[in-house]
Amino acid sequence: MKSLHEGGCLCGEARYVVSGYPHPRGVCHCRYCQLRTGSAFAVLAYFEPENFSLRSGQLSHYEFTSESGKKWDVNFCSKCGTTVYYQLEVWGDLIGIDGGTFDPPTFFYDIAGEVFTKSKAHFIGDITAGGHYDTSPSYEPKIREEQRLKGSD
Repeated sequence: MKSLHEGGCLCGEARYVVSGYPHPRGVCHCRYCQLRTGSAFAVLAYFEPENFSLRSGQLSHYEFTSESGKKWDVNFCSKCGTTVYYQLEVWGDLIGIDGGTFDPPTFFYDIAGEVFTKSKAHFIGDITAGGHYDTSPSYEPKIREEQRLKGSD
């Protein structure tokens, strides 16, 4: 039997449940994650669609295309604005969850990789992860972006 983990948004209106262990999982310092979370980095956990269920809440979504030409679809609580889940074209149908939205124990998984360290905030120390990458192994910029979205070079 797969373990179940519940989570949701700040106001509690949007709630979800996932089953199993996330793959892939990691930390991302890209500008998109910094802007999307309003933080220095995102803690990411991905699940197969059949292992994710939105239990309650009215979600809004924001879709954009990254400099790699890949779509992002960010689904957030219509009441408090917390990102509840997201899907990145580069990861196919996988459902991305930010680690901080899980109910305790919030971070029940290890970090397999740290990506976009080129945009890592100077005050973030070493993160224990299986791999560390200046960008991402699949990163291929195709679209010219505004400087505010590029991060550090």
